Amino acid sequence: MAAEIVNPRSDGTTDQDGGAEPLDSFDPAFALHRGGKMAVQATVPVRDKDDLSLAYTPGVARVCTAIAQQPELVNDYTWKSSVVAVVTDGTAVLGLGDIGPQASLPVMEGKAILFKQFGGVDAVPIALDCTDVDDIVETVVRLAPSFGGVNLEDISAPRCFEIERRLQERLDIPVFHDDQHGTAVVTLAALRNAARLSGREIGQLRAVISGAGAAGVAIAKMLVEAGIGDVAVADRKGVVSADREDLTPVKRELAGFTNKAGLTGSLEGALAGADVFIGVSGGTVPEEAVASMAEGAFVFAMANPNPEVHPEVAHKYAAVVATGRSDFPNQINNVLAFPGIFAGALQVRATRITEGMKIAAAEALAAVVGDDLAADYVIPSPFDERVAPAVTAAVAAAARAEGVARR
Repeated sequence: MAAEIVNPRSDGTTDQDGGAEPLDSFDPAFALHRGGKMAVQATVPVRDKDDLSLAYTPGVARVCTAIAQQPELVNDYTWKSSVVAVVTDGTAVLGLGDIGPQASLPVMEGKAILFKQFGGVDAVPIALDCTDVDDIVETVVRLAPSFGGVNLEDISAPRCFEIERRLQERLDIPVFHDDQHGTAVVTLAALRNAARLSGREIGQLRAVISGAGAAGVAIAKMLVEAGIGDVAVADRKGVVSADREDLTPVKRELAGFTNKAGLTGSLEGALAGADVFIGVSGGTVPEEAVASMAEGAFVFAMANPNPEVHPEVAHKYAAVVATGRSDFPNQINNVLAFPGIFAGALQVRATRITEGMKIAAAEALAAVVGDDLAADYVIPSPFDERVAPAVTAAVAAAARAEGVARR
């Protein structure tokens, strides 16, 4: 039973019903989160004065002096090259929206422990008390010397696009907005396998994406990069097309490389005869629109907790159905991508994460399924221990091939 939180106190109790019961007694999620989900742990012993003299003064001074003389040594003699900053401003947290930096911290802690659990990568949650693009960029640039990479998280569109672009321009470490690119990588992997299952190539497919936010734009870009036959993106006002006069700069750019068929009008109209539906927007797609899709279509309805098309409805018409939920087969989950992508990039000390590295991650993820491919298994489970090593190796190899690796 979920707690009704009324006047929470700093000690985790409330005035609910005139009592002072801990929130933990109402909801096990509070019990799990009490005290936070993370801690800092030393990797070296400090048992006596000899250990102390090496870990701290005077021994540490020799290391500091060496780094001052050869700055690249920071990657060998500190944790910099193996730690990621998970940065948010709290404006687009899960399905909760703009809840602010403090309320975002449980999610950022969760992201950090997923980095460690699934990729062996240390991560530090950083919730910023600012939303201005300039302020965020300048703050992250000033924090960057402590980190080997930056994972932008739960920052609302369209600001997230400019923040990522500007940070990529100014920093020589990977900057990756997971809500965009992690979603796109896993979607492409699932789509490749769905196409393979149906005996088709991705170039034979026409896709329709519901949602022109961070994830929708990134998925469209990646599908085009991967050679999709055609893809149209719809926002609340219908298909993003070049003839619309209400487009933001991001959507105008989107219209320039999508929708080769020149579709206009509603999402429902665009779905007629489409091979693929990809939902990253929420809302509900009418059953008749799903029924109008091509025979053997794929429905990836990824809104949480309520998919745009309920799997029971989707299965009436689609050959492959995927969602963002863990209680249905084929979960499109970013945790399949971001830990391995960063692990691979950090392993070779990449200066950035390229489109080629993301495509390589998607191909490696799809390959994990192998001969076990089936309609209810086009994407592996996050708990499949083959996932992170496969993605890590593919991303590291792609970084070297594209000339962005420093080792």
